[in-house]
Parts: sequence; C-alpha cells; structure tokens
Amino acid sequence: MRKRTIPSVLLILCFLSLLSDQGRKIQANAETESDELVNPPKVEDKIGAVPSGLSTDSDVASREAESISKRSLRINAEKFEFQAEVSRLMDILINSLYSNKDIFLRELISNASDALDKIRFLSLTDKEVLGEGDTAKLEMQIKLDKEKKILSIRDSGLGMTKEDLIKNLGTIAKSGTSAFVDKLKTSGDLNLIGQFGVGFYSVYLVADYVEVISKHNDDKQYIWESKADGAFAISEDIWNEPLGRGTEIRLHLKEDAGEYLEESKIKELVKRYSEFINFPIYLWASKEVDVEVPADDDESSDEEETSEKKISEEGEEEEEKGEEEEEKKPKTKKIKETTYEWELLNDVKAIWLRSPKEVADEEYIKFYHSLAKDFSDEKPMGWSHFNAEGDVEFKALLFVPPKAPQDLYESYYNTKKSNLKLYVRRVFISDEFDELLPKYLNFLKGLVDSDSLPLNVSREVLQQHDSLKTIKKKLIRKALDMIRKIADEDPDESSNDKADESDDANEKKGQYAKFWSEFGKSIKLGIIEDATNRNRLAKLLRVESTKSDGKFTSLDKYISRMKDGQKDIFYITGTSKEQLEKSPFLERLTKKNYEVIFFTDPVDEYLMQYLMDYEDKKFQDVSKEGVNIGKVSKNKELKESYKELTKWWKGALASDNVDDVKISNRLADTPCVVVTSKYSWSANMERIMQSQTLSDANKQSYMRGKRVLEINPRHPIIKELKERVAKDPEDESVKETAQLVYQTALMESGFVLSDSKEFASRIYNSVKSSLDISPDATVDEEEEEVAAAEIKEEVSSSSPPKEEEEEAAADDEDSNGKDEL
Repeated sequence: MRKRTIPSVLLILCFLSLLSDQGRKIQANAETESDELVNPPKVEDKIGAVPSGLSTDSDVASREAESISKRSLRINAEKFEFQAEVSRLMDILINSLYSNKDIFLRELISNASDALDKIRFLSLTDKEVLGEGDTAKLEMQIKLDKEKKILSIRDSGLGMTKEDLIKNLGTIAKSGTSAFVDKLKTSGDLNLIGQFGVGFYSVYLVADYVEVISKHNDDKQYIWESKADGAFAISEDIWNEPLGRGTEIRLHLKEDAGEYLEESKIKELVKRYSEFINFPIYLWASKEVDVEVPADDDESSDEEETSEKKISEEGEEEEEKGEEEEEKKPKTKKIKETTYEWELLNDVKAIWLRSPKEVADEEYIKFYHSLAKDFSDEKPMGWSHFNAEGDVEFKALLFVPPKAPQDLYESYYNTKKSNLKLYVRRVFISDEFDELLPKYLNFLKGLVDSDSLPLNVSREVLQQHDSLKTIKKKLIRKALDMIRKIADEDPDESSNDKADESDDANEKKGQYAKFWSEFGKSIKLGIIEDATNRNRLAKLLRVESTKSDGKFTSLDKYISRMKDGQKDIFYITGTSKEQLEKSPFLERLTKKNYEVIFFTDPVDEYLMQYLMDYEDKKFQDVSKEGVNIGKVSKNKELKESYKELTKWWKGALASDNVDDVKISNRLADTPCVVVTSKYSWSANMERIMQSQTLSDANKQSYMRGKRVLEINPRHPIIKELKERVAKDPEDESVKETAQLVYQTALMESGFVLSDSKEFASRIYNSVKSSLDISPDATVDEEEEEVAAAEIKEEVSSSSPPKEEEEEAAADDEDSNGKDEL
C-alpha cells in the first residue's frame, strides 16, 4: 500500500511544480504589462484651442479608437453586476419605452448641474477644492464626433470616486425599490426628474455602450463602462487625459440615433429643457468664415485674361493705373473655411431667481419675448413676479400676452398643452400640467420653478402631489391680482374726474379695454367654472349698458349708479346691442331712468345661470317674471275691469302653451310682450339651444317653461279688444286678432314662431280687412293659362265636321292602294 502511495505523491508534487512555474510566467507577464502602463504617454499641448482637456495625443487617440471600435469592456477592468432593479429598469428603457428619447440629454445636463452645485457649495468653505486654471471654471461642454458616433458631455463638477461610481451607477439607491420599477413599467412614463440613479439610465435609449470618466479630488481618475447587458466594469483610467476634476460621459450612439450628432438637434434640446440652468453650457460648434489666402499664379493669370476682355477702350488708361497698384500688393483670394469654437447655448438668464426690485421693465419684456417665442414689438399687458414661501416654496413669473391666439377657444376643453412651464431646479419638466392653472387662465404665459417638488417620480405621480394644489391656489390668486392691477392702472377705469396726462398714464390708457376684448370670454368662463374665485372674477367683468355710452363698465360702477330703493341689477340678453336697445322690455325701465346691462355673447346665457348675485344684489332678467320697478300702485279696479279679457285670452291661447295673461307694469308704448318664468330659459337661450347641432327637441321642452302674456292696459289695441270681447266673446274675427297680436308679441319678444305660415296668413287677412277686400276674394289665374284656353277653343271651332273627316280618310286609303299597285 505504501509503495503505491509514494509514486502518487511524487506525481502530485511534479504537477504542482509545473503549475507554480506557469504562475510565475503569468505574473511576470502581468508585471511587464503593468510596468508599461504605469507611465502612460503624456498628453500634448491643446490642439485647435480645445479647452479643458478634450484633446488627446496620437497614441491615446489610437488606443481609444481601438477600444471604441471593439465596444467591449476593458480586459483588466474590475467587473460588477448591476442591482436587480437596475437591470429590470434598463430592460424596460431599452426594449419597451421609446416614446421620448430626447429626455436623455435633459437628465445628463441635470446631473451635471447637480455636480457643479455641490462643488460650488464646498468652495464656499474651502476655495482650494476648485483648483486653478480651466479646472476652476464651473461649466459644461458638449462635443459631437460624427465619425465615431460619439456624443460626450463634460462637467467640472464634484466628480466621483470609485466607490461613488459603484454606488451611483450600479444601484438605484433609495429610489430603486421594486415598487418604483413596477410602477414605471405599468405607467410607461419616461418623463423622469433626474439625478444619478434613475435619470442616468435614459442614456440607453440612444446608446448601446457608455463610458463615464470621473475624477474626484480625493481619488484617482476612474472609468466606468457598460453595454447595458447586466454588468459594468470599473478601472483606473490610463487611456484618457486627466480631467483635473469632474465627469465626462461618452455615449456611443446606436445606428438609429444619428440625429443626436447634429448640432441643430442638440441646440434645440438644450433650448427646450435646459435653457435656464445656472451654469454655462457650451457646444463645440462649426462655423464658416471667409479667409484670405494667397492666390495661385494660374488662377491669377486666368483672372487677368478675363478682366482684359472686359476692359473698354475708354477705360484703358484707368485700368493700367490700377494694374500698377495691384502689382505692388500681394494677390489674395477669399475662401470659405470651416472652423470650430465653443458656442454658449444658454445665454438667457433666469431672471425669476432675482428679486423683483432688481429687474427692470426692459428685462421683463425681453424675457417674455424669449419665453413666448414672440418676435413682435408688442409688450405684454402685464406681469407678476413673486416668490412663495411656506409649506411649498417656489418662484413664478406670469405674463399677460398682448394678443389672444386665434385658436384660444376652438379646442378649449380638449387641449392638454399649457402656456405655463414647470421647472424643477431650473430644469424644464413639462408644459402639460393642467393642475398648475385652470383652463380659463390658459392664455397666461410664464413659468414656475420649485425646489420643493419630489425628485425621481413620474409625471403621473407628480400631478397627484399635494404640493401642486398649493401652488395652483397661489398662482390663481396672483394671476387675478395681476389682471386687477391692469384695470386699476388704466385711467379709463378710474372713477376720478381729474385726468392724468402723464406719459405713463397715456401708455396704460385703454389697456383693460384691450385686455377685455382679447380675453374677456376667459373671465366669463372662469365665473362659470371656478366657484371659489367667482366674486373676484366678477370684479373683473366688464359690460355695456344703457348708461355706459358705448364703453365698458364694471359691476361696481353699475351699483354706484343704482337708484334709491333699487334692489336688483337689471340685465337683458340678446344677439346684439342694437337689437336690445329697441326691445319693448326696456320701455318703462328707461323712462324711469333705470340702468340695464346688455349681454350679447352666447356664453352670457350660461354665465348668468351661475352669477346669481353680486355684492348682495340679485340679478334680474327684465325679459322674465319678477321685475320690480320701484313702487308700483296696485289698481284693483283696473285689474278687475280687465279680468274678463285676460280670462278669455288665456282660454283662446290654451293650445299655444301660454300659462297666464296678466296686466303688465313694464310696458309703455307696446301693446303686449311674452315673458318666461324666472328659472326657465329666456327667448335668447331657446334660440341658442335650438341652433345646437346635436340638440334634442324632446329633452329641451321641459326647460322652456310656461309663457306669460303681459298686456298694456293703456294701449288702444288692448282697450278695443276688451270692448269687442265684452260684446261678443265668440266673434271669430276677434279671436283671429287676439291670435295675431300674441304671435306678433312672441316674435318681438325674441321667440321663434313654431308656425310661421299661420302667422303670415293672419297678417294677410288683416291687410285684406284694412283694404276692404272681401275675405272670399280669390287669386286671378295666370295669363298663360288663359291664353292656352283661348287657343284650345279656336282649334276646336276651326276643325272640319266628322263626316268630312271620314271621307278624307277614305280617299287617303284609295290613293295608298293605287300606289301599291
């Protein structure tokens, strides 16, 4: 047994010795390789005026190109596995959610801004952390390489250590719960508000290989790389030039992401999402310039020959003098040459971060034109710049545009786009938040910038956040105060008799009338939709009335002109002011010097269903029941004397849906009018509803209500009818007249006649009677019919007798027979 064990032991020892020799060889090779990489080639001086080390020497470029061409992780790098949630997130991003690829640039710029903010904060207590030279500049640089299909973004921020790279780019940290990823997968919302951890992974929407080179003051320069295949690698960076401090992200773009190598696309995205970032963002952009270069001899000789041909005989001497002068100067030519330089992309300053007292009016106007993309010379009507503090802190800047867009009300309830932009830490998030402003204030332009809103959440979650409700309340209040200020500063709106002739007053004169003509309908819609701010909006309401002299007036001014004892605010609705001024409903009111408001916009009918009172004054439609014109004496004898007529007339109009016939106290010169009950539709509202495309007559009938015929007992027509009815209630002519008077009053009151043919027939019968034409008179026959009848008689009288016709027919038969033989 021992004899067998000894050879086996010797065999094992020999095998181990071979392994140790092989190990020493591998170690020696590794040491030689490491010795070669300890001292990498030095970076040459900057070539082509490229700052902050974006240039490399030829050896570094070749090694980098070799690595890029392979797009594989470096062999000697330390390998890591992504956190499970990260792998799932990247799988969702790459394979499922391709709705908005553009956000990757917003996320990377946001991350770079955070890193720059951190180093700036540290520099407040330790200035040495910034370093010197280009490293001390806090900025971002974007460079495009179309040949290699690389987009690189560099910042001089805090940078990351090796541990930071593993922690920040390998896990989702606190926000990386499975619930978050599951919600992202179900909602499909890629509009993430970014920091390193979630927003960074949006790079894989456009890239299939990513390198992150970072240098922290407390560590060496490392490179992080991944192909989004579930693993990433980190190694000490010996391939690229030293960053000094900060981070550079290189995106090796996919084949279908070539648009992000275009300068115009990058400028568009930065302008849209990151225009107001605190730190400058530069793009290595191309530019064509005219350069003078020495002209070749061949070209100069050709030019001379062509010029000699064009010389005229008269100008030969002048040309010779010019040639002598040109011979003394060196001959050059201008050519187009493409140069590259750093172009600043975010030159518009975020003026909302400053105190309103420090910003001049010219700056506000310039900022409005930039924000609204309004290139006209018109100024905004007003603006409001404020900082909100408390539970939710935010800064906002609102503008009232000089004009309303043409499609402001065409898709009022369907559009999602808002003119108010939401920023979080000066990073643009969205302009589709309906929760920031109600629809009736959508005409306002501006922005909201908050540092209190939560990060790393989807837009759907953000819309439900309680902070938005608080922001909305403050924005509405400030917006209405801004509009009220336009009215208060308008001299035409002032009740003072003294005229202010200053330049500022002249400029603001008529501003609110202009606002009302452009956006008045929005204020009316606000009264309908916003019950909380209804009274504030009512103060902004402007109307025309019987005493406004063709100008707009406010409800406060109306109340100040009310008569003693007047309890209601009188108004009337219709299609036009001219038509309403002739309305019979105003006759007694105007004689008694009462003021009546004109409402001529179709939306006014809906408006008055919600605006029931103002400053303890009730609104009263003068075309409906319940109008109280001061102290009206109740003459019981007059009512009693007309009792028989009203009772008879009500019976005669039973088939016309007339509820009652009463003595009227609102008429002066008109015999009668038709009014509706207080809570039913007016005549104007009936007309509007009938004109609706999808209106249903059956469903509208219950809102029409009963109609009341009010008669004027002082009018001669009514007096005559009273006497006729007293003599013979069954007289058909009296009934016809009563029907005609009612239908005329119905039409004059604004209602649409249900049977216009019947009304026309009664009018014609009345005309016959006034002309003493017999009711049985008929219409004469047309002349053509009479002429035809006469011709027929002549033909019948000139035709031959029957016997002659038979003989003529027999002769014709004989002649035909002969012809046949």
